[in-house]
Amino acid sequence: MQTRIRECRLKLGMTQGELADLAGVRRETIVHLEKGKYNPSLKLGFDLAKILQIPVEELFSFEDE
Repeated sequence: MQTRIRECRLKLGMTQGELADLAGVRRETIVHLEKGKYNPSLKLGFDLAKILQIPVEELFSFEDE
């Protein structure tokens, strides 16, 4: 899975901790998401997209392995 979380977060001047607080998750979750090492639940994906002001389809992309 590819993600634009880090790019979008930085564009908004937001720290990982701030994004985690807004999304109701731990900062470590954001770290793993940004590194592509964790697949979020559907709800968390939509919550992050709303917080980061980007359509969920643009925030995440999936490639067949």
